[in-house]
Amino acid sequence: MTDIKKLAAEMLGAYVLVLIGCSAILAAGASGAQTAIVPIALGFGLALLVGLYAFGEVSGGHYNPAVSLAMFIDKRIDAMTMFGYWVAQLVGGVLAGATMLVVVTRDQVASTATTLGGGVEVWEGFLLEVVFTAIFLLVILKVSSSAASAPTAFLAIALTLTAIHLVLVPFTGTSVNPIRSLGPAVVGGVWSDQWIYWVAPLIGAALGWAIHRFVAGGHHEDAAASTS
Repeated sequence: MTDIKKLAAEMLGAYVLVLIGCSAILAAGASGAQTAIVPIALGFGLALLVGLYAFGEVSGGHYNPAVSLAMFIDKRIDAMTMFGYWVAQLVGGVLAGATMLVVVTRDQVASTATTLGGGVEVWEGFLLEVVFTAIFLLVILKVSSSAASAPTAFLAIALTLTAIHLVLVPFTGTSVNPIRSLGPAVVGGVWSDQWIYWVAPLIGAALGWAIHRFVAGGHHEDAAASTS
């Protein structure tokens, strides 16, 4: 049975990620920033960094079903742990959306949900989410299994998420994490094309793992870093 402290860490980490990241979207809109992409990207990247430093050593700092899936495929966690993490992450994401609802309107929460950019077709958004989730997992799988990368693993993971947001926000709103999308979608009542953000990251996680095993397989090192 998965340690209750690990489940709590995953729930809290997902909560922090979604709450701070989505709040950054609201803050960027309220400030009237001409270029909102940068503060949004920093919001999510720094939110992940906060979660990793706060809870990463307890649970491995996944906060993302795609990460947990890749860790299961890589045999770093078992199926029971993966499903337990998924439930905890879901609870954390929805609680984050509910927290925002206390201070802003339902429409404002809905505005933080991931949606396709103007002119972006469903298949294009799906492809982008798969590819960039795979890139995200390539970094995570490598730095979390490398002693050389251990001292900067948290920073590398957070900066990668920041870079992904800088690129993807105009096209898909940037998910690469089903919980980041599901939390505000549930509370804000946004369901249009949301399946993209639930399915594509899981496929991207499997793709990222496959590429990682092909390129870096057999080159793992014992690491004290998080498995997030």
